[in-house]
Amino acid sequence: MNKVYIIHENMEWTKHLIDRLEMLEVPYEEWDLSEGLINLSETPPPGIYYNRMSASSHTRGHRFAPELTDHILNWLELHGRTVINGPEAIKLEVSKLKQYFALNKVGILTPKTIGAVGIQNIIQAAKTLNEWPFIIKHNRAGKGLGVHLIYSLEELTEYLNGVEFEDSIDGISLVQQYIESASGKIVRAEFIGGEFFYSVEIESNDSFELCPADNCQIPNSLETNRGETIQPVKFKIKENLLTPLEIKAYQNFLTENHIQVAALEFIRDAQGKMYTYDVNTNTNYNPDAEQESNTYAMLELASYLKKKLAQENTSN
Repeated sequence: MNKVYIIHENMEWTKHLIDRLEMLEVPYEEWDLSEGLINLSETPPPGIYYNRMSASSHTRGHRFAPELTDHILNWLELHGRTVINGPEAIKLEVSKLKQYFALNKVGILTPKTIGAVGIQNIIQAAKTLNEWPFIIKHNRAGKGLGVHLIYSLEELTEYLNGVEFEDSIDGISLVQQYIESASGKIVRAEFIGGEFFYSVEIESNDSFELCPADNCQIPNSLETNRGETIQPVKFKIKENLLTPLEIKAYQNFLTENHIQVAALEFIRDAQGKMYTYDVNTNTNYNPDAEQESNTYAMLELASYLKKKLAQENTSN
């Protein structure tokens, strides 16, 4: 029997999809590529392959998982297997510069960005950008790690020469125009099967670490004037955060890059101009926001994979 094969390196982020596949009685097998091998003389089993490899795998000790996944995806396509989020997806997942190249190619606006290797070149990049404050971030990151807002050249120099600075795992730091959100929020647009599913508004004033998965969340309690402790709502699914033309532009981008499942994050400035700054092809969903809206993306994703598997079985 053909199966859905889930390529991943983090069961904490994969178990929610597995629960939905089991609920829908979809046969599956998970391929943990945190380490492994590839045998070019073998033929991969028939089925549907869904790539959930993450750019932040190195933060969990899986430094070379994306590189292994890249080769596995090409091996699968060589043998004509149906791959959801294939080699183009992994290429963009591990490089924000490549994300911006691909977004700009189809006319989607991104913040002004300069890539740099080495401390002196990072300083030179900041001088060349000449916008204050600006953001410094990793080219290959995930979960919003390594992002800092810098207000002056002196602050940048102190940061780069201090104990807090950690280089990107690929050695490339990005010096990027800071876009101030008019609302203090960013928006994450979720696409499944190339179709827009929902948008979630995310409170961003307190942090750049905006991973929506439940195991990413760090409690950040607030105390009321009556001494009560409450949890602020950070993620909220809302309608009408994108226009039909903006949704279509994102769909064209995904089609151009052969990506079926992704989240695109953007900011609107005070003039309403939209800047896209991240493409996440290993997208996760916030359970609290979904429960409030009674909308469940992992269920939609499992249904999509079930449909693709049925088409595969019919064609064979």
